[in-house]
Amino acid sequence: MKHRIVVLGAGYAGAITAGRLAKRLHRDDVEITLVNGDAEFVERVRLHQLASGQDLPSRPLRNVYAGTGVRVRQAWVTAVDADRKTVEVAGGHGDETLDYDTLVYALGSTGTDHGVPGVAEYAHSVAGKQDALRLRARLGELAAGGTVLVAGGGLTGIEAAAEIAEARPDLKVAIAARGGVGDWLSDKARRHLRDVFDRLGITVHERADITRVRATGVVTGAAGEIPAQVTVWTAGFTVHPIAAASTLEVSDTGRIVVDGTMRSVSHPDVYAVGDAALAEGAGGKPLRMSCATATPMAWQAADALAARLTGRKVPEAPIGYNAQCVSLGRSAGILQRVTADDQMTSSVFTGRAGARIKELICAGAAWSVSHPTMMLPSRRRHLVVAVETEPRPVTL
Repeated sequence: MKHRIVVLGAGYAGAITAGRLAKRLHRDDVEITLVNGDAEFVERVRLHQLASGQDLPSRPLRNVYAGTGVRVRQAWVTAVDADRKTVEVAGGHGDETLDYDTLVYALGSTGTDHGVPGVAEYAHSVAGKQDALRLRARLGELAAGGTVLVAGGGLTGIEAAAEIAEARPDLKVAIAARGGVGDWLSDKARRHLRDVFDRLGITVHERADITRVRATGVVTGAAGEIPAQVTVWTAGFTVHPIAAASTLEVSDTGRIVVDGTMRSVSHPDVYAVGDAALAEGAGGKPLRMSCATATPMAWQAADALAARLTGRKVPEAPIGYNAQCVSLGRSAGILQRVTADDQMTSSVFTGRAGARIKELICAGAAWSVSHPTMMLPSRRRHLVVAVETEPRPVTL
C-alpha cells in the first residue's frame, strides 16, 4: 500500500512542500495529493500589482506538477479530523472525504477586520486573488480626482498604496496607520519611503486609529473622518479557523504549534507550514507570516518528512532571516538587511537598486515552486517505514 500524503493549500509553502516531497520520495511508495481551491498558483506577493491593473502570468497547477507524480485536486477544505486522519473537501464532485497517512497543512491566512464595523461591507482587500480583482474593477470605475485610502501601515499597505498611486497618478491616494507607517524600518529606509510617497503624492495619516469604515471613508478616534471613495483594508491577517476546530494543538491565534521540523507537537502525522504554523526561528522568536518564512519552512518540512519515511537523519536547523523587501511601485523599493532573528540593521538598498532586488526575489519565489530543490541533485528514495497489511476502507 502506498503512503498517502495530502497537502492542503498551494500557496508558496504548500506548493513547494508538495514538489520537494515528489523529488525526495519514490513514486512507487507514495501518493501525494495537493488540494487547492484555485486551479492556478497565485503569486500572493504580487496581488497589489494585480489590483493596480497589471496582469500576472498564469501558472496552472496541473502544468506545474506535470510529470512529478503529484495529483492536483481542485477543491475547498472544509474540515480536518486529525484523530481519524481524514480531510473533508468540497469541489466539483461534491463533498468528499480524503484519507491520509501524513498531512501537510498549508492553508495560509486571510485578511481580518479586527472587529472594526463596516470593513466587510465597504472595504476592499488584496488578501486573495478574487479580492484583488474586485479592487481592480472598482479602481477602474474611478474618474480622475477620485480618492483612495489604504488602511494599514505594514508591508501590504505600503506596497498597495505605492502601486496604486504610481499606476493611477490621477487619483488622490492616502494611507492611514494606527502607529507609524513603516516605523520598524531603519532611518535611511524610512526617509526613502517618505521621499517616494511625497513623489507619488501619497498623503500619510499616522496615529489614526480607525473605528469604523463607511461607504464614504473611515472614522478615526483622533482625526475624525478621512474621506475616500475606495477604502483598501490591509490591517492584518488571520489564519483560517479549520485547524482550531480540530484536535490539533493551536496557539491563541489559531496557528498550529509545530517543532523545529514543522511537525505538529500534538499529532506526529501532521506537519504545518507557512502562515498556518507557529514555529520558533533563530533566537527562539516566533517566525512571522511572510513569503520569506514560507519557503524555508517548506524545505524544512519536506526534508524532515522524507528523512523519517526513508530512515535517514532528520535535518533540523533554526530558520533565520537576512532581509525584508518592500516594493514602492515598479521603479523604487527597499531592501532592508536584518539579523537572523529579524532585527533591523543599518544596511539598506533603496531606489532602483531596491526595486530590482525585490523583483528578483519575487521572481525567484515563483520559480522555486517549479524548482523546489533549487536545481540541486535529488534522489527519490524508497520508504523503509512499516506498511499496513490490512486493507484500508475508502470513504467517499
